[in-house]
Amino acid sequence: MILRVYLPATVSMLRTLNDGGELAAIGGTAFALTPALRESYATGGDEELEYAAMLDAARASLRLLQAELDADPDTLMRRAVVSADVDGAVLRPDLDHSVVKLAGPVPLKAVAAVHFDTEDAEPAVRAAAAVIDAADLGDPDAEFTLGDAEDHDLAWYAAQELPFLLELL
Repeated sequence: MILRVYLPATVSMLRTLNDGGELAAIGGTAFALTPALRESYATGGDEELEYAAMLDAARASLRLLQAELDADPDTLMRRAVVSADVDGAVLRPDLDHSVVKLAGPVPLKAVAAVHFDTEDAEPAVRAAAAVIDAADLGDPDAEFTLGDAEDHDLAWYAAQELPFLLELL
């Protein structure tokens, strides 16, 4: 069964996708509109629930950014989410409502779109990446900081625009 999935990513991961023709999700983890996600919402159509799964991936992107930042202080602090249509994803409701595990790397030809922060989001994303764990543990100040980043909508790019997007960075 083909499933639309949302893979959290970073600029370096987008470069790998563009240069190598495939993207390996960290730990094989992606997000999707799953039955568990649908059940967790009292209302909402497919489009709204797909958006919720994409936001889960954007939040996971913050963790990836923080890990890269720890290794490279020049990391470009922009959330990225790659949406793709894949076969063989396994539901993982034991991890979270929208989590799926992928069967393997996602080829560029399966990518539907790339969702990416604009430059004005960078300060909020940097701050949110630093406190994502605290926010998940219920720290109200960290949740507020996370909300500042999530107030920035991700821009949408068609898969064929990826080389141009990366060139402009």
